[in-house]
Amino acid sequence: MEARSLLLSLGIRTTLKGFHYLHYALKLCLEDETYLLLVYKWLCSDVARYFHTTQDNVEHCIRTAIRYCWKRGNRRFLVQLAGHEMDRAPSNSEFINILYGHIKTPEKRS
Repeated sequence: MEARSLLLSLGIRTTLKGFHYLHYALKLCLEDETYLLLVYKWLCSDVARYFHTTQDNVEHCIRTAIRYCWKRGNRRFLVQLAGHEMDRAPSNSEFINILYGHIKTPEKRS
């Protein structure tokens, strides 16, 4: 499943800036896994540069998109992607890691 479809399946709307920031962030992570190790320092910085905004804005908008998914989106699907129960919304880096892992792992359906 590609990043855009995955975000939409989680109930994150394209009207949220965080949707677009997450989409681009996942694209960068798929090109270079090192971004997963330095989400705020490198990933948010490069996303901010691309969208002509600040790192703090990128992080805030991604956090808002995650909260939206957690409260109004498809939380059950997110928990399924994570592969374990979750008692709180994931952090930005946890969320990106969960989505990255799902995109990178070949589907095991017949």
